[in-house]
Amino acid sequence: MTTLVVGYGNTLRGDDGVGYQLADQVAAWELPNVRAIACHQLTPELAAAMAECDRVIFIDATLPHTQVDVTWRSLSPSDAPGLDAHRSDPADLLRLTAQLYDTVPLAYQLLLPTAAMDFSETLSAIAQAGFDTALSQLWDFLTAP
Repeated sequence: MTTLVVGYGNTLRGDDGVGYQLADQVAAWELPNVRAIACHQLTPELAAAMAECDRVIFIDATLPHTQVDVTWRSLSPSDAPGLDAHRSDPADLLRLTAQLYDTVPLAYQLLLPTAAMDFSETLSAIAQAGFDTALSQLWDFLTAP
């Protein structure tokens, strides 16, 4: 089973970059059948990579202080018409993948808690704890038989 991990966010805005950083770490593992992409935002070009995998995991930060735990969600393609190339979300990309490539991978969203999105390149204690928890969960998920 091939897996695409897409972590996104602004690494110059503190905790907003936690998804990006997590995808970087997954890439460093160099696991077979796992490709990780760290990006600042979701763009339509990701649909091509999504069409080539069996499952995709989108990793993102939540708004500060809106959740306390790392959360996994199953995703389905969006029903909304159109695509905003400057503000895509995972469900929109799943719909685009289905439209262009006639396939939809299993999809999950991994949301991490945050505390601050000020101009910074470091994570808050809350985001770092979420990063560590998510890293462990991802390792288990990606290496399970």
